[in-house]
Amino acid sequence: MTFSLVARCAKTGMFGIAISSSSPAVAARCAFARAGVGAVASQNVTDPTLGPLALDLMQSGLTAKEAIETVVAKGKFIEYRQVLAVDRSGGTAIHSGPNSLGIWTQAQGENVASGGNLLANEGVPQAIVDAFLASSGHLGDRLIAAMRAGLAAGGEAGSLHSAGMKIVDNVSWPVADLRCDWTEDCPIEAIATAWDIYKPQLDAYIQRALDPREAPSYGVPGDQ
Repeated sequence: MTFSLVARCAKTGMFGIAISSSSPAVAARCAFARAGVGAVASQNVTDPTLGPLALDLMQSGLTAKEAIETVVAKGKFIEYRQVLAVDRSGGTAIHSGPNSLGIWTQAQGENVASGGNLLANEGVPQAIVDAFLASSGHLGDRLIAAMRAGLAAGGEAGSLHSAGMKIVDNVSWPVADLRCDWTEDCPIEAIATAWDIYKPQLDAYIQRALDPREAPSYGVPGDQ
């Protein structure tokens, strides 16, 4: 009941994940990324412990492939789990357990991996990967374009209700962490709208954290 992608920007080294589901608050349980390390999606009968585990393994020096192999060896009820990872070199790996729900499949390319379960058809992850690879610009723009392509290819078998997009860069916190936890409308478009508003302010929010003396005006009453 979920489709997602994890990706790396080859130009900037940013990592990102975008995800959508018929379940509520999917990004709260399934989306993980760490600057300089990688991004992981842990989905399908979700075990949220697998995301941090895979990131810790990659931070210790393992590739995405090696990390996922270790996750499969250590994880509980791994036959129910679907886990995607991308590492600092752009390597990717996916585990899809045989008990993944409904139509489930996966696709990989350089710097990107996509997987889904309870899909409308088997072509959704490949459409997501193809769209990401064909896109350009900011990683956030590319993640949105890829998710829109997955939706256009059929998306999930049921109605989507939640989505999220997380991006990490050179600081210890996500530079963007946008979520739509529940809507009767399209959650992917809700995230796209939030990104259009957030993107022009992203660098300013980072600067305010690092040194507010050099930050641009806040544009609010009482601004100094």
